[in-house]
Formats: sequence, C-alpha cells, structure tokens
Amino acid sequence: MRIPIVNLKPSLAETQEAWQQNLDSMMERGFFILGPELTRFEESLAQAMGAGFAIGVSSGSTAIEICLRDAGITSPKQEVLTSALTAPFTAVSIAAAGGTPRFADIDPETLQVDAADLANRIGKKTAALVPVHLYGQPCEIRAIAKTAKKHGLALIQDACQSHGALPFTQYGDYVALSFYPTKNLGCLGDGGAILTSKSGLAKRLRQIRDGGRGSGGLPQNQIAYVKGINARLDELQCCYLNAFLPRLAEWNDQRRRLAAVYDQMLAGVDGVQLVRRGPESVCHLYVIRAAKRDRLREYLGNIGIGTGIHYPVPLHLHPAFAGAKQKPGSLPHAEKAAKEIVSLPLWPQLPVAQVEETAEEVRRFYD
Repeated sequence: MRIPIVNLKPSLAETQEAWQQNLDSMMERGFFILGPELTRFEESLAQAMGAGFAIGVSSGSTAIEICLRDAGITSPKQEVLTSALTAPFTAVSIAAAGGTPRFADIDPETLQVDAADLANRIGKKTAALVPVHLYGQPCEIRAIAKTAKKHGLALIQDACQSHGALPFTQYGDYVALSFYPTKNLGCLGDGGAILTSKSGLAKRLRQIRDGGRGSGGLPQNQIAYVKGINARLDELQCCYLNAFLPRLAEWNDQRRRLAAVYDQMLAGVDGVQLVRRGPESVCHLYVIRAAKRDRLREYLGNIGIGTGIHYPVPLHLHPAFAGAKQKPGSLPHAEKAAKEIVSLPLWPQLPVAQVEETAEEVRRFYD
C-alpha cells in the first residue's frame, strides 16, 4: 500500500542505536530469560505508567489470564463480563483461565463498553469485570470500578491498547498490557505486562507467570508452589521495549496531533460519524463509523490507502463464545457498530500530508 494502515519501520529507525546496544549486551551476557533487560524494563514501565510494580509476561492475553487466575476466577460456573466490541483475545483469556465470558453492549458514540449496561448484566454467577480501554481511549472506568466494589467483583482492566492514557492502577489492582508490534508500545513479537501497586500481589503474579515456582536459588526455584503457567517476557523483546519506552509519550502526542487533523477534515462529512474521544486518549487507532463501509474500503484500497476493521463481528456472535447464550439482536449497539467501523492509517511518524490525503479521499468518496 502507498499509505499503509501502520508502518513500524520509522520507529525502529529512530531507536536503532539504543536497541542495538541492548541486543549486543544481551548477546555478550548470554542470558535470555528473566534477566537484567526484563528487570530494567519492569522498573521503567512501572514508573512510566504510574504503577508500583510491572510484571512482564508473554502476551496481553496471558496478562489477563494470570490476573483472573490470581483472583480465583477458574471455574466455568464463574461468569466474567466484558465488552462485546474488542479483540477476541480478551474473551479467549477469560476462557483460558477457566471462567465463562459474557458480554455487555457499548456506548455508540465512544464505542467503549457501556458502564450502565455492564452493571445491569451482573447476575448471581458474575465473578469479575474485564472492562476494555479500546482504541487508546479509557472507558468509563471510574463508574465501573465503583460497580465492581459495590458487588464485590474482581476488576481486571484490559488496557492492551491504551499505554499511558491514565494511571490505571488508581482504579483497580490488575491492569493488563499488550506489546504486540502494532501497539503504541510494541515489541517485535508477542509480549505483555501486568501493572499493580501491591507488592504482595506483584510477587504472586511473578510466581504464576513462571510455572508457579518459588523464588530463590536452587533447588527452591524448581518447585511449583501454585498452579502457574509458562508466560515469561524474554530478554530479546525487552531489548526493543527498553529502547521504545522512552519515546512513548512523544509518540502518543504525535498520534493525538494526527488524529486531530483527521477530526478537522472529516467533521461534517455526510456518511461519516466521528468517534467521540476524551483528552486522555492515546489514539492507538483512528476509527470512524462509515456508511457504505465496505465500498469505502474498496475505493481507498484501489488508490493505495490501507484500512482495517477493529472488529468486524461482536464477540457474542463468535462460535467460540456461544456459551454466553447471547443471540443476534441482544447487543444492538455493538452489532450495528461492527458493520460500520473502519480504521484509517495512523502511526506516530505518518506524514501530515498523507493524513490530509486520506481524509480528502474519504470526503471525495462521499461527495
């Protein structure tokens, strides 16, 4: 594509000196798992995110799973409420921990999980809430946190798309992050982390990610004390993350500026509904609701402009989550949005001229 939906090469080029030094040091040490690059990254990430502790894990999915396991959500009889409009990995993680995912509808203006609808769906089997901060935009976390506290439910925040948007640990003990390559803070493979501000909880989470093993020297660290999983963030990915993290705030600001250009140029276009954002948004994706969405994508693709759909089918209609027993029509806002949403090109170094060209072509399509 002449204007791809995302381009990672500029970020790699900007930070090459730093990540190359990190890689060289790692190779010289010959230490590849649970080593000094991870320790440095965890300390830096916790400070950058306003959290007490960060625990590096193998993916955003395992981050959610580990949090649920620690919270005791391990039985199919325990239902976990989350948004119907998000990546399937959120619900996959709930199932992997042993719980049963169920879904709430969204706010049609923000596309975030609707806090009131989430609260109304709490039942006797509900054991936890997993609100998603989608597209870089915080959801109604203050209201959702109050709901969780009122009903005595575990609260695990899926902040996999919203690095740096808020100090999320202010609202709950578990915050999951993903470092999938296209995220605001990404690595060059799979990676993730859990944020918390409780030292005892951080110790347990580290134990779970490492097969449930105890800490300390041999033979103690070869004994599994709890039912853990193998979900460690390796040194190789931390070499890149340690180079990228110092640029995160700058890159987030660049995303906001580019999103503002889109907003200005697409305002008032007949056929386009802008998605409402707050000032905290880190603009992971630039998503609009578009009439004739598929025809718009075809038009843009034919002139070399990439687009995406995040996400084309709400989770309650995925065959894998049929156990939720939520039929078509049960979550109307999510179902309607999934037929209209389209993601336009956005990455920190995207030239303003290409944002303007993309927006102008969207206008031309509807004109």
